[in-house]
Amino acid sequence: MPRNTKLILCDIDGTILPKGNTQVSLRTVSAFHAALDAGIAIGPASGRGIDWIPPFFGGDAACCATCLATNGLQVYLGGKLVHEEHQPHDALVRLAAMLADVPHSGLLCFDGGTPLLVAGSREDLRRPFPAYAEKCVPVDAVPDVVVKSNVFVDTDEAGTRELIARAAREVPELDLDYAHAGFSNVMPHGYNKGTGARLLFELLGIDESEVVVFGDAGNDLPLFSVVPNSVAVANAQPEAARAARWHIGRCEDDAVAAAVEALAAGEWPFSA
Repeated sequence: MPRNTKLILCDIDGTILPKGNTQVSLRTVSAFHAALDAGIAIGPASGRGIDWIPPFFGGDAACCATCLATNGLQVYLGGKLVHEEHQPHDALVRLAAMLADVPHSGLLCFDGGTPLLVAGSREDLRRPFPAYAEKCVPVDAVPDVVVKSNVFVDTDEAGTRELIARAAREVPELDLDYAHAGFSNVMPHGYNKGTGARLLFELLGIDESEVVVFGDAGNDLPLFSVVPNSVAVANAQPEAARAARWHIGRCEDDAVAAAVEALAAGEWPFSA
């Protein structure tokens, strides 16, 4: 089994951050530092924008100096932004117009850490993503420059996937993933966590065999597809669990922290 791990990337929500928590565990922070001390680059690979990520680690900047933020649209190395991909503006305008025909749906575009409510209502956003509903600011139009955007709809999984499929047909310049019921990340077509990861591999001078990635949801599938040693937590969505090569315990039980501790010690903790 591989012993030459040089990079570890971890999704945040549902992978190292249990639902309802505002910070990862102290053990997770300690495990990240153990990896760094062992010479392994480690960081989050999240759909969250960069402004939201450091607080999950108690403000510990070392834990996210290497980072794929906004599903890989923002790539950080050594604490510096090395690549940023913008959303196609005209496509977002058309997406917002499409959503006007979908009851209880809407579009968020972010200005740094601030969710801008471009379409839809705060009330419909509250169930799929209450933290964004609390902080969102209504605006009249899609901003000129957008990196992070999300679609929301107050419905179940089937309704969410139906909306994603419609967007793929009507706005093919954009890709929408299934984050969870009622919520989807928006990306320029063909750009995702996997694309961002490949750029990071190139900058670090490593290949995919030297990388381990952890995840739990649909937006981790592109990452799993480019890294052979992909790991799903036990609470992962079924499609993520099927796509992963390895499987560990639950997010709530610090399963990722335990695996990272082993990797930092030169052990290989995966067998199934």
